Amino acid sequence: MKATGFWGDAGRRFAINRAAMVALILFAVLVTLTLVAPWLNPNDAEHLDWAHVAMSPGAAQSHWFGTDRLGRDLFVRTFEGARVSLLIGLVATVVSVGVGVLYGSVCGYLGGRVDSIMMRIVEVLSGLPLIFFVIFLTVIFGRNLLLLFASIGAVGWLTMARIVRGQTLSLRQKEFVEAAVASGAGTARILFKHIMPNVVGPVIVYATLTIPQMILFESFLSFLGLGVQEPRASLGTLIAEGAGEMEAAAWMLLIPGGFLTVLLLCLNIVGDGLRDALDETGPA
Repeated sequence: MKATGFWGDAGRRFAINRAAMVALILFAVLVTLTLVAPWLNPNDAEHLDWAHVAMSPGAAQSHWFGTDRLGRDLFVRTFEGARVSLLIGLVATVVSVGVGVLYGSVCGYLGGRVDSIMMRIVEVLSGLPLIFFVIFLTVIFGRNLLLLFASIGAVGWLTMARIVRGQTLSLRQKEFVEAAVASGAGTARILFKHIMPNVVGPVIVYATLTIPQMILFESFLSFLGLGVQEPRASLGTLIAEGAGEMEAAAWMLLIPGGFLTVLLLCLNIVGDGLRDALDETGPA
């Protein structure tokens, strides 16, 4: 009943946060559009309409957001790019959260020399220019989505590990953990049954804030030409294409750029709302 009350109270606090609710609804609408957009427009993402090349929005009835320099429909490509960016952000966040939670909980629970060594590793990795590590991987192993998922996720776990470690250091002093130790429970059982379920609040908040970071990171790589490759598109590749046509065809930059801005803004507002709701309800 206590857990139910905790999450129920958090849900009520989140629901009365108007900015967070509006952002959540808008984000849900955007996600729904990315899924159903191919059925809303008769054009294909890779179809080249040579009769309507670089047409502005509204200039051609069949191209609602206009077309690019190859005559491809910008409406379909924008939502396809958003779908790819969201997928990369979600998968990379799952990877970074999974690694960070496991690493941080082990650090915090074991403590002592193990904690010291593991945190020194985190500090060393935090001081490295990890963007060059991702670029190195893409150059060596080629450019594909699976590598992009893994490499982006691999650079996002460091902060999560620190957060979970701090929570675990506090939790291991609690009576229920001491009781589990006294009953003979093993380290793995204590970590998975007692520690990790009690750090889920901060993990959810940081995961929500990590998704826009991963999307932005992928967009940056794609803007540099190191991320998603043709014929696939992401918001980063569309922005890169639009930047080259900014003076002659500003809509090619403004439409995907505006979509990315709204998407990131919604996710950050929702993350802030979750943080406020969970902070005010206190620990479970």
